[in-house]
Amino acid sequence: MRISNNEYKKFSKQIILKKFGIIGQKKIKSSKVLIFGMGGLGCPLSVYLASSGVGTIGIVDYDKVELSNLNRQIIFNTQDIGKYKVDIAKKKIKKINNKSKIKSYKFKVNKSNIEKLIQNFDIICDGTDNFHTRLLINDFSLKKKKILISAAVSGFDGHIFKFDFRKKTPCYRCFMPEIPSQNNNCDTEGVTPTITGVMGTLQANEVLNSILNFKSDMGQKMIIFDSIKMNFRKVSLSKNKKCKNQC
Repeated sequence: MRISNNEYKKFSKQIILKKFGIIGQKKIKSSKVLIFGMGGLGCPLSVYLASSGVGTIGIVDYDKVELSNLNRQIIFNTQDIGKYKVDIAKKKIKKINNKSKIKSYKFKVNKSNIEKLIQNFDIICDGTDNFHTRLLINDFSLKKKKILISAAVSGFDGHIFKFDFRKKTPCYRCFMPEIPSQNNNCDTEGVTPTITGVMGTLQANEVLNSILNFKSDMGQKMIIFDSIKMNFRKVSLSKNKKCKNQC
């Protein structure tokens, strides 16, 4: 994987880091990351992946931009209302890094299409807003032995998981075995725009840690962020013997 002179200049501030270097930048350029959901999490996540030089970015969403999205979904503006998110996002991400390959998928994810979708990507990022889709992404990421970085937000709080399914590890079902009767999301509970930016950025950070094989201490742990108290805490995760995936 070759780094051009222009790319060297563009990414020079990260290349000079001892843990990055040219070798690290080549790893980033050759990586393939898939993002489910181009909402408050997916927008900052995709921006930072592109600006870091990730070579292939897949974006999955079937929604159109609405006025109520604009307080937190930083890629979009009023001129984009009524247009498909992935169409707008693809153009804008490409402007950040024209060397990145942006693959957009404008459909609703289900059991019949998800396996084929994720098989050509190394790292899967979940920024969706419902438990049904999160569990679906979890199950097939486990099946295909992918790295899954999942985040969620509600109100003033956010949390993030990382599951490296290339190894023996708990999965999302160990933490959330069944779909709750009430789906907590932005529509039902509200959300602050900054919390989505923080958690989407943390997802991007963990993607880079994973690409570069940094030890981030995220294995079998969940980070919870309280944006009012400005408090991060880690919660250890363990395997659930009753988990349907028998992970």
